Amino acid sequence: MKGILRATLATAIAFASMESMAAVDLLLHNGKVFTAEQGQPLQQAVAVDGGKIVKVGSDAEVLALREAGTQVIDLQGKVLMPGFIDTHSHAIFGGVKLKSADLETRMLPFDELEKRLRGWRDDGKARHGDILSVSGFPSTYWSEVAELEKRFNQGEWADTPIAFLGWDYHTGWANKAMLKRAGIDAERVKALKGEAVATIGHHADNTPNGFVADAGLSAVMSQLPPANLDQLIDAGKAARDLYHSLGVTALMDPAANAAPGDALFDFKPTAQTVGVLPAYKALADKGELQLRVAALMVANPRSKPADLAVLDQVRQQFAGVDNLSLPGIKIFADGVAEFPAQTASLLEPYKNSHKGGELLIDPAHFGELVSAADARGWLVHVHAIGDRAVRESLNGIEQARRDRQSGVVHSITHLQMVNPKEFARFKPLDVIASMQLYWASADEMSIDLLKPYISAMEFQYMYPARSLLKNGATISGASDWPVSTPDPWKAIGQAISRKGPKGVLNKDEGIDRQTMFYAYTRNAARTIGLEKQIGSLAPGKQADMIVLDRDVFSAPEEQLADTQVLKTYFGGREVYSRP
Repeated sequence: MKGILRATLATAIAFASMESMAAVDLLLHNGKVFTAEQGQPLQQAVAVDGGKIVKVGSDAEVLALREAGTQVIDLQGKVLMPGFIDTHSHAIFGGVKLKSADLETRMLPFDELEKRLRGWRDDGKARHGDILSVSGFPSTYWSEVAELEKRFNQGEWADTPIAFLGWDYHTGWANKAMLKRAGIDAERVKALKGEAVATIGHHADNTPNGFVADAGLSAVMSQLPPANLDQLIDAGKAARDLYHSLGVTALMDPAANAAPGDALFDFKPTAQTVGVLPAYKALADKGELQLRVAALMVANPRSKPADLAVLDQVRQQFAGVDNLSLPGIKIFADGVAEFPAQTASLLEPYKNSHKGGELLIDPAHFGELVSAADARGWLVHVHAIGDRAVRESLNGIEQARRDRQSGVVHSITHLQMVNPKEFARFKPLDVIASMQLYWASADEMSIDLLKPYISAMEFQYMYPARSLLKNGATISGASDWPVSTPDPWKAIGQAISRKGPKGVLNKDEGIDRQTMFYAYTRNAARTIGLEKQIGSLAPGKQADMIVLDRDVFSAPEEQLADTQVLKTYFGGREVYSRP
């Protein structure tokens, strides 16, 4: 009798299990499904239940799970992919920029610039308290500092603090009223030491000329009144909606404990320095975040291991928030390379200044900081643009690997110039190259503002994606929005062609489309510490998916940049449909 009962119970459980397997919310079929599972061929269909993938396979296999209440979508041969992941995006900063005065990297005649500023002053877009601020200035303006001084230090502008912010968020210009507000004067210039002299432009008598970079820019921008929580929430919504339209369903915010205007290059975080984290939490609490956000805490470059306890206090305040993870820290190793800033740290000095650029980290102790973070299970994400900064960043991570094999994945972002001696170090150290390959272009920035000032080798190995890949490095996709476009497809097209208005930036460093598809899916998920949850279409993973307007596997390479997203699904729910 007991045996019969056991058999009956087992049969009932089996049928219940089969029933739960069969009851799916959503089926998408008749498509070209790129799963991002390594080596897996294109599939035809996907089944989703409870926001997660339950089956990927042929039409017949997946359609067999259909029930009366299942939503069935015929993809009509279109490509379905995992939602894309941006491994370096200041999303809420970008949302703020969408609503503010922005030059969008256009070099306008000065009369037109002045006209725009008047318009933005009058409609309020440039107003931040009594300060006028405009972002998105191309670096070419910084070669015209004399004209900026002449125009914006007199007449109607004389008593109005004005701050112009460069497209790179590392450079800018401020008029005399703004410099006074920021406490930047000849005495402050005289007090600068070594490479830090480059952070405040000045005349022969040490009088500031208004140009500022990195720490100098931070001193200016810190004077802007902070955005309030409602403004940050609105910015978060704007960023979310834009990302959905581009097929991005997850991102890593590398400065989440900072707010727009904070002095990032001399950041001194406290337990109360929570930045944009409350905005992410507020959206999540309302069920409106609809993005996976991996939020990093910015640490001061000269932090000591004990300083991580303060950052952990911030992390604890936001633990357990839906779709928000806090996997580690971000550190600035240097600044930017383009003239006239030249604050990126190089192995060979800049030809004009004969200086190497400021290394923000201390090579003698940086490894201790990385190892301490690694011991906590935290990933470390390092901003390194110059080849010396890249080398010292790798040295720091190497110390952590010597101390233990934690399995925590660390990453270096930007990688504008990498010495060939470093190419083979990424794979054994398990360091991911988080690259903004939209910047790999022969344009004004690379040809006019950089090439004349750096060595031939440094120029040859700008954004060396192919060299890193050939040496086994893992590449992940990143935008650094709002520094540049958040559109992954524009970055993919650029990574392949490397074409710009002034030619091709070392065609040999171009990489193929398949590599870039993995860069924005599986590799990106690993970079942000969420490879078990997202990044590929596999049973058990969250159903973040995008449907595309073209066959990106057969379309000509030159057409990939124009790819449009038709639909975006987050957790199995449609969050975007192209009008």
